[in-house]
Amino acid sequence: MTMPYYDSINLIERLHRQFLDVLKVELERAGILDINNVQSMILHNIGTDELTVGELTVRGYYLGSNVSYNVKKMVENGYLIQERSVHDKRSVRVKLSDKGRELNDAIACLYKKHGERLASSGLPNSRLEDLNQILCDLETFWGEQMGVGGLSLSSVKKI
Repeated sequence: MTMPYYDSINLIERLHRQFLDVLKVELERAGILDINNVQSMILHNIGTDELTVGELTVRGYYLGSNVSYNVKKMVENGYLIQERSVHDKRSVRVKLSDKGRELNDAIACLYKKHGERLASSGLPNSRLEDLNQILCDLETFWGEQMGVGGLSLSSVKKI
């Protein structure tokens, strides 16, 4: 017996990994070897903004330590500019460099090209909008579950 909820969770995870593979292949095709697929997604999520690592973590739902490491590598490779806040010397803000903006523009073009290909392959925007609504509903459901004690873990044996 399959459970649609469980199947959906597994599919979301597989799709995310597959999309990361698509980004990796596209970066390699373009000869861009000094940034990885995850870093390119972080870069794209920064876009035109100037953010702290904490804000980036909240916005992108990345693990904090991974964001710090990836930001450090992107600064080293010239994709990001890192500056201390003039108001709070403990706070460091990042923004895209010229090199980062160029890659961000290329990623935006890739997304646009994929969107156009999706429509012609039988997956029009209307179906994607329906999918997005379902995923937003699932996100809301999971957010609500964190405040509701649905599963009693006290019955699980501790090792």
